[in-house]
Amino acid sequence: MQDRDNTASQQARRHIEAMYAQDACAQEMGMHIEHIDTGFARLSMKITPNMLNGHQSCHGGILFSLADTAFAYACNSEGLAAVASSGSIDFIRPALAGDRLTATASVQYQGKTTGLYDVEITNQNGKPVAFFRGHSHRLSQPILTKGKQS
Repeated sequence: MQDRDNTASQQARRHIEAMYAQDACAQEMGMHIEHIDTGFARLSMKITPNMLNGHQSCHGGILFSLADTAFAYACNSEGLAAVASSGSIDFIRPALAGDRLTATASVQYQGKTTGLYDVEITNQNGKPVAFFRGHSHRLSQPILTKGKQS
């Protein structure tokens, strides 16, 4: 059983690394993959001065982008292409320049075509910054073509 779990984890990582290689937005924003597993993704990102709003706290759209990316990686980790059908976020506390945020996404439900995922964003002190919930819809195609999987 452990070998099967390990293989699924390795495949999930391979699928998401392939997505990340094509994800210009995540790369430009400085997002880093910390951990990937089946139905799970943890990303981190440092808040820079150009991510601040007029109140000198992190713009909500930046937080949404971090959560949405973690959600995307978690719901695509099984190798079947999935897109968001909806997403919502609740902001708990501000993030400031220099903060290192971590977004942890995990599957709550995954059916044949639809899924439900929760993401928690925390700061470097482990304090919650935002909670995100996303619904996914699977497309009828794999993330990697068979030639690229082997």
